[in-house]
Amino acid sequence: MKNKNSLAVGIIAEYNPFHDGHAYHIRKAKEMSQADYCIVAMSGDFVQRGAPAIYDKYTRTAMALSCGADLVIELPSVFASSSAEDFAASGIALLNNLGVVGSVCFGSECGNVEKLTGIASILATEPPVYTKELRRELKRGATFPQARNLALISCGILNEDEASILASPNNILGIEYCKALYRQKSPMIPVTISRKGYGYHDTSLASEGFSSATGIRKAIYENPDVLMQAESSLIQVPDSVKQMMSQSFPVFPDDISALLNTTLLKLDCEGIPFEKYADVSEELAARLLRQLPDFLPFEEKINHLKTRQYTYTRISRALLHIALGITAQQVVLGRNVGYAPYARVLGFKKTSAGLMGEIKKRGSIPLITKTADARLILSGAAWSMLRQDFYCSHIYQTIVQDKYRIKMKNEFTHSVVIL
Repeated sequence: MKNKNSLAVGIIAEYNPFHDGHAYHIRKAKEMSQADYCIVAMSGDFVQRGAPAIYDKYTRTAMALSCGADLVIELPSVFASSSAEDFAASGIALLNNLGVVGSVCFGSECGNVEKLTGIASILATEPPVYTKELRRELKRGATFPQARNLALISCGILNEDEASILASPNNILGIEYCKALYRQKSPMIPVTISRKGYGYHDTSLASEGFSSATGIRKAIYENPDVLMQAESSLIQVPDSVKQMMSQSFPVFPDDISALLNTTLLKLDCEGIPFEKYADVSEELAARLLRQLPDFLPFEEKINHLKTRQYTYTRISRALLHIALGITAQQVVLGRNVGYAPYARVLGFKKTSAGLMGEIKKRGSIPLITKTADARLILSGAAWSMLRQDFYCSHIYQTIVQDKYRIKMKNEFTHSVVIL
């Protein structure tokens, strides 16, 4: 399976937070690909579900490096909090543009890469009969995931068993990765491993197998001191990661409530339409305007806005984009420059110096290791995207400082993590 011209296997991840399942994934990725290095394309301080990451990106980078990753680069914030399709397209483009990644490894409930790539090739080409049925189902009020499944079945492209693969979150992301590989004509090989332990959305801690990141976040939210207690063994994170967690400052969705409510008021006062922002439809904007004076906590606001057509995650992403100032136009510009016009290094191992040198030789995009140098290297849409990354992280750092009354380093004083 090893590509003779490659040095590394790539992983697209959030590590929200890092746990035993992620350490297993890195080990298996290296083993299955026979790669010398593992490069992780990781979300920054805000994640794809439309929320702040529980720990800042530098802490999560250190967690990954301590457990087998060799290099961590940041997914552009415009796409890190975007739909599964854009999230995957950006991650694949970023890894592909480094010039050293021969395969991409991801977890899935299915565990069968042939099935996932088969479905991906259909969705990537979008046959006219499928497109017609998809529009019909959307007009009937189905959510996009529901409409997609119904369309694939009704036009005979997939049977019900095959379409059921699209009901599982990691399968969906895996298909999007394969679809992006297909559309970008990438030579990288997709590799999948079966997800072990509790499901992606499971909020319980597993006594066997791996607990989900969702379950771990819930445990920390409900009991911030859980990492120091005997039952912390159920948290299921590597010892090095547990130590970092105990010394870090967790952030949760409701911590951005004041930011969102203030931003909505300011936009309304200035006459700026909400639908200017990514994933905000005219209908959702109208609903937001009607609820403007309610000043609800972030998660409660999402539940008040949720309908049959608009899922929780879709609304969460839309609200996050408003709070962070990510516009629909920015998303379009990002797509037009290939999703990943630079590679921002968050951290690396000292032993991966050779890998960094090869990326500089083979890569097709600038490698950013010093923020002070970025303005001299980037211009146009690429510079605008990186500035948005800085802005998002400064927002996150402000939230942490305000919540915990501590001083954090900003994007221009924080150095790359080196282990």
